[in-house]
Amino acid sequence: MPFYLRETAQVARDLLGAWLTHGQAGGVVVETEAYLGSEDPASHAFRGPTPRSRVMFGEPGRVYVYFIYGNHHCFNVVAHPPGRAGAVLIRALEPRLGLDLMKARRGPCSLRDLTRGPGRLCQALGIDRALNGVCLAGGDLRCSPLPWGQPAPTGRPCRGPRVGLTRARHEPLRFFLEGNPHVSRGPRAVSEVP
Repeated sequence: MPFYLRETAQVARDLLGAWLTHGQAGGVVVETEAYLGSEDPASHAFRGPTPRSRVMFGEPGRVYVYFIYGNHHCFNVVAHPPGRAGAVLIRALEPRLGLDLMKARRGPCSLRDLTRGPGRLCQALGIDRALNGVCLAGGDLRCSPLPWGQPAPTGRPCRGPRVGLTRARHEPLRFFLEGNPHVSRGPRAVSEVP
């Protein structure tokens, strides 16, 4: 998929405003983080392919799902130039489709917190490791341009440091729509991006 066959950070930026759905639930991507493979100590691909990270070295446009802290799944899109590794973590979504289904999966919470943060997003959309390695071009899990008739999400595109890391945490590889209520909490923006 040519869109994902580019620099990981550029794909992370360009995924803001994309339409992400899994079955009958989904919405608009409002926050991402880029992980740059072997050149990024915070990336699962930093030390080379492992059984867990092998998909990050594979075909761009595939899904990388991992389990963290013993109770949360994290959803990534494999994105990198030829011969490299990388993935974009989808951190937050502005929920628009299948709200009742997402609320049933998540339990009692506000609309603002329904898909704010990678673990909540995966729980609300029903994303788990069974989807690891699938292609985003077909099937129930899809990422595409915003459909006609859907309004653009609020907020101006910004970048800043990634969230919740111990290594390479100051790298400005987090992209988000500043002012959008569905963006997870994190450090202030470093700069606006075009």
